Formats: sequence, structure tokens, C-alpha cells
Amino acid sequence: MCFDLTSNALAGRLFGIPVAGTIAHSYVTSFSSLEEVCPKTLVPLRGGDPIELVPLVKDWLGRVCQLLGANPQQAREGELAAFLSYAIAYPCNFLPVIDSYSVRSSGLPCFCAVALALCELQYQPLGVRLDSGDLCSQSLEVYNVFRQCSKHFSVPAFESLIIVGTNSVSEKSLSELKKRDNEIDVVGVGTHLVTCTSQPSLGCVYKLVEVGGRPRMKLSEDPEKSTLPGKKAIYRLLDADGHPQMDLICLSEEPAPKVGQPLNCHPLGLVNAIQPITPAQVISLRLEVFSHGKIMRPLSSAYESRVHAQTSIQALYAHHKKLEGPEPYTVAVSERIHSLVSDIRRGNS
Repeated sequence: MCFDLTSNALAGRLFGIPVAGTIAHSYVTSFSSLEEVCPKTLVPLRGGDPIELVPLVKDWLGRVCQLLGANPQQAREGELAAFLSYAIAYPCNFLPVIDSYSVRSSGLPCFCAVALALCELQYQPLGVRLDSGDLCSQSLEVYNVFRQCSKHFSVPAFESLIIVGTNSVSEKSLSELKKRDNEIDVVGVGTHLVTCTSQPSLGCVYKLVEVGGRPRMKLSEDPEKSTLPGKKAIYRLLDADGHPQMDLICLSEEPAPKVGQPLNCHPLGLVNAIQPITPAQVISLRLEVFSHGKIMRPLSSAYESRVHAQTSIQALYAHHKKLEGPEPYTVAVSERIHSLVSDIRRGNS
């Protein structure tokens, strides 16, 4: 998964990633009355005298509720005050979360009222965020209300409002989202990005593989804990269509695989298996960036890393990227490493 934006301000500052976000629930629930809105005026986008927004928004709320057949008494005044206060502070970035109380009876009508007031002052509101409940059905309802307002009030700006979906979004929920009708334009991922629930910790350790130019290997009754000896290089072997076929681990002193030249490889995890392959393209994956306390090459920028990740993922065959039952991608060792492992095992038996 590759991202276009981040809500982390420090990531934006350090790495230049575009920063975006919405109003927090705590901001919405911190208001209880329109009396708390300060300031209460906003200058139109094209200039002029400041406009008093509280009566304007109240008028719009009544008209929106009449259009939707909703009860204006069910709209939370505190939620309306929070939206209005934020809109006055950031009239060009109005994108609130609308599920703090009730999307249908409060959040959505309050958003429409404030957004219509902004449009009256020539500002363009951005949209809404949904963070609970059935995101698909709610997005359809929100979309239809936007279209109703656009047509009934002759406000074309409502045609371009976006709908952001959040709420513990994961790979599985994204897959389900694609299968159902919805009008979600942007997806926000948080919890399942920070912590992978299926593998919350990375099992990774350093092991000695060479001393004084001589290979070393850790043997174990558990094959997954055995190591591969010697200093290594690794190559990605691609077919004629540019799709990766396998990653091949070799000893560093071995010559790199040659394009069009057949070779036999030994897939990891498959005892005594041999897989012949003739690569149409060979890419060296191992890059020495740090050696003897010195940086050997400049590190990639966040943008370059993102492009590289996108390109690598897109190049994979679809059967490797399936969410359910993906076909494992092959990682293999060269004949020389396979022979070296066999020699070491015999010597330690």
C-alpha cells in the first residue's frame, strides 16, 4: 500500500510528505453552544465587509432540514458551533468528521449548513469524514444528500465534495469495500498501518556468516532458524514481460547471473528441489550504503522510496498479490551456496 498524504505533521516536516487531516472528535464535542464561536464573522473570499455567520448558518440549517425532511431540533448546536468555528478559522480546508453524534440527524445537516454558508461567501468546502458504522451505506446517503443540495440550492460546489472513510481500515476491510457500492473517495489508514495485527512484531536477528573470509553457519533442528553461510549478493530475476520470477541469493564472489543464460536454483524451504530458470533481466538488489562507519551512498528520499515501492509492487504477478491464498514468491540460493551448506552440514554431523 502506498500513501499520498499523512496526518503526521512531523513526517511532513522531516520528509516533505503532504500533510492532511480532519477535525478531531474531541474538537467537535468540546463545543456546546453557538455562543462559543469566536470570532463570528468571515470576510468573503473576494473581499468586502465581514459577514455575521451565525444567523446565516441557522437559516441554512433550517432550509437543509426542510429539504431532507429532518427535524432541526435533533441537530446538535455544539456540533454546528464546532463546524462553524473551524470553517471561520480554515475556510479553504473545511473537512470535518460528522459522526460524533449522529450522521443522519446532526452531523450531515450541520455540515451542509456550514458548507452552504461558505459557498455563499465564495469559499469551496472540501468534504466530510466518516469514522464509524457502515461506511459504504453512509457514504451513499451522504453522496445523495450532496447531490440534492447541489440541485435544490443551485450550488455546483457540492458536486465536488469528497467523502473520506476511516475507522480501523485494514487490507481485509479495503477488499470488502471494493466489493460493495460506495462513494468513498479517500481512505485513511491508521491503526493497522502502525501495527500489523497478523504479525505485530518482526522476528529478525543478526547472525554471524563469515570470519576472516571463512564462512560460518548456524545449524538448528528448526530449519527456519538455520542461517546461510558466507558474504552474499542478491539478484532479482525477471521474465521477458518485466515480472519478477524469483530472488536469487549468491555468494558475493560469484559472478552475477547473466541474461539469457540458464541456471539451476534451489528454492528455500523445499528440500532437494531444483528450479531451472533463464532470466530475461537481472537486477542487483544488494546496495552497500554503510561500511566501516561511513555512508557509502546517499539514502533515498521518502518520495524515491515511495516510487520504488509502487513500481516493485506493480511489477509482481497478480497471483502473488492476492489477499486470500496468494502464491508464495520464490526466493532461492545458488548452486554454490547449496553445495556450501551441504559441506558444512556434513562436517558437523
